[in-house]
Amino acid sequence: MIFKNNVVLGDSCAVLRNIEPSSISACITDPPYNYEFIGHKWDSGEIDRRMNRVSSVDSKTLVKNIPYGSHLAGGVRDKRWYQRIQENINSYQDWCFSWAAPLFEACCPGAPVAVFNSTRTVAHVQIALERAGFYARDILVYRRHSGIPKGLNMSAKLRKKNDPSADDWEGWHSCFRNEWEAVALVQKPLDRNYETTVEKYGVGLFRTINDDASFSSNIIEGISNRRGKNENLHVNEKPLALMQRLVELLVPKNPDNIVLDPFCGSGTTLLAAKMHGVSYTGIDIDPKCIEISNERLAGPSDLLSFDNKAATKRIEEPVQIKFG
Repeated sequence: MIFKNNVVLGDSCAVLRNIEPSSISACITDPPYNYEFIGHKWDSGEIDRRMNRVSSVDSKTLVKNIPYGSHLAGGVRDKRWYQRIQENINSYQDWCFSWAAPLFEACCPGAPVAVFNSTRTVAHVQIALERAGFYARDILVYRRHSGIPKGLNMSAKLRKKNDPSADDWEGWHSCFRNEWEAVALVQKPLDRNYETTVEKYGVGLFRTINDDASFSSNIIEGISNRRGKNENLHVNEKPLALMQRLVELLVPKNPDNIVLDPFCGSGTTLLAAKMHGVSYTGIDIDPKCIEISNERLAGPSDLLSFDNKAATKRIEEPVQIKFG
């Protein structure tokens, strides 16, 4: 079954098994990161709970990647603490494999797959994708604005205890300031070679020329991750310009090419695909996300760039499909 130019309500692991084999030209997605809901559902109720917590008197930090009550965010670093971390990593990697395996079957030969993840856990995502049959091509770097490091400031901690050695630990923290996000880039094996794959399936290569005729880097920068007052569509939403850049890098402009996002959230990847002049398929477990995605995809035509309007006229309007 092909869900072309539609957003599908359901669990990605189940929906992906019903997509026609070798029908997907590329996958660009931003799944839940590690320490995030193993055995749980990333749904509107959980998102609202986290957003509400930010406005409460006891918390000013939006925790996106660590489940509350998991005991993974703090505590004594004893043997059991590290054991829980490893168990969680193993579970997360298995979960990634559970959707990567049917994704592999859905993708055509040469299809690129770009998966966002944190710098600490992207290796586990890549391993799961490789277990499913993809082979690693690169780690793309999305360089973005970063805030204050969210780790331990040893000097400040000791000063609170009036420890005389506080000045000796000035500048020593438990983490670095994080200003980039990882994108695991893998690819389904080619059909013999690049020439044959491109001829049969229309994908397999990367667009490596910039507007100034320079060669594209694996570092994507100059795209702000700050949100305007009307842009809070999803707790983990990526900038539209970033997803447009990835679509342009990975997918030739052809309405027959289908970009899949199995964790589509508010539909930013799907909108970027439509603006680029290619088709799309989105999947999400949250009905609220499906509603937001459809509203954005059915928005006014002036959202589309002038150069892409002709191509997108051939793409059908989105229709909600429920799977389950």
